[in-house]
Amino acid sequence: MGPNEIITFFLIVVGLPVTLGVASHIYKERLKFKTKQLEAVSHETAEKAAQYVAHSEKLEQRVRVLERIITDKGFDVSMQIEDLRGASETKELN
Repeated sequence: MGPNEIITFFLIVVGLPVTLGVASHIYKERLKFKTKQLEAVSHETAEKAAQYVAHSEKLEQRVRVLERIITDKGFDVSMQIEDLRGASETKELN
């Protein structure tokens, strides 16, 4: 066995497993990072969805109030609207 064969043998027996081990570790760490990143994005998306649901519920309530004002007979529509404005202004001040 010459020096070139010894070096080649050493690279195959020691170098290749070390290189593959390091590459495997890097890949696993990258996978952990991507998983955490995906969890963060999904959590943020869930929060935004909850905010949109709350906002749409508020809008639905406002539409119901408007429908009730318009369909109820015997009430002055402009007076009802002014009462609602006054109530919302007091809520904003609190």
